[in-house]
Parts: sequence; structure tokens; C-alpha cells
Amino acid sequence: MSKHIMIVDDSKTVRNLISFIVKKEGFHVTKAEDGLDALEKIYSMPGIDLIITDINMPRMDGFTFIKNLREQEKFRDTPVIILSTEGQEKDIQLGLDFGANLYMVKPAQPDSLLKNIRMLLG
Repeated sequence: MSKHIMIVDDSKTVRNLISFIVKKEGFHVTKAEDGLDALEKIYSMPGIDLIITDINMPRMDGFTFIKNLREQEKFRDTPVIILSTEGQEKDIQLGLDFGANLYMVKPAQPDSLLKNIRMLLG
């Protein structure tokens, strides 16, 4: 059974691009427009194997989304990759402090993204 990845980004272009990259590798994908949309979808799903999220989004940003996710026992260990244009050290540290496993700066190279996904999925 293929692994299930959720892509959370307010940009439809980014969601579609990342989706194309990971689907090509055989992963199943669910897309969400922001943190609130992602939480609603995650809670109605049997499970998710990995999440790729942006930080700057309307309604609920990536930091708040990760914080809410980590408060749920079921999702404490779900790997989370932040993929953001924000590349300053303070943003990276904040992302890791909130519970992200990895922080990547956009635009990420597809090979690098896939390598990190495989690493986190073990």
C-alpha cells in the first residue's frame, strides 16, 4: 500500500506541483489550502503518513497547524516537513520548536524533497 502524504499550502500552483512530484513516485496525496482545512481533513481520515506544509497561510498558519496537530496523540509522531519561502534562522528554529521534523526553503529541488520524504518515512 502506498504512503499517504498531505500537502498544505495556500497556493494552488505549489499544491499541484508538489502533488505531481510525489504522485509520480507512487505516493497517495491529499491537498489542503491552509492549516484549518488540513485539520478538518486529517480528523476525518484513517491516517496520514507525512505532511508537507507552508507557514504563511490564511485562517491558520503552518506553526499553529503543527502545534494543533502535535497536541493530538494520534499525530504526535507524524513526520512534518515545512516548505516555506521564509528561510531566516528564526523561522527555521520556530518551525522545529513547534514540532516540524524538517525545514526546507522554497523552491526545493524535487530530488531533495523526495530524498527527505523517503528518509522521514524510513
